[in-house]
Amino acid sequence: MGITVLFLDEKVNFVIHEIISAGRANHYMPSLKAGSIVKVDRFEVVRCSSMYKIIDHSFFIRFISPTIIDEVITGAPEIKLHS
Repeated sequence: MGITVLFLDEKVNFVIHEIISAGRANHYMPSLKAGSIVKVDRFEVVRCSSMYKIIDHSFFIRFISPTIIDEVITGAPEIKLHS
């Protein structure tokens, strides 16, 4: 169990799947708001197993204990809603 997050990379216009484990969910929940734009640092990128694949991208992001999430308030890129 955990939280599934989809990140949209506006520079190359693709979606990356991310899983926050149940053990870390309470730590990151205050930083995650629907529709918000965030900067994420210190994470792992791992190959996505076809068994759990929910998007076409072959990798997903995994939050680890030093992962930091900061909401981007100023200078945020414009993300097209249809994306």
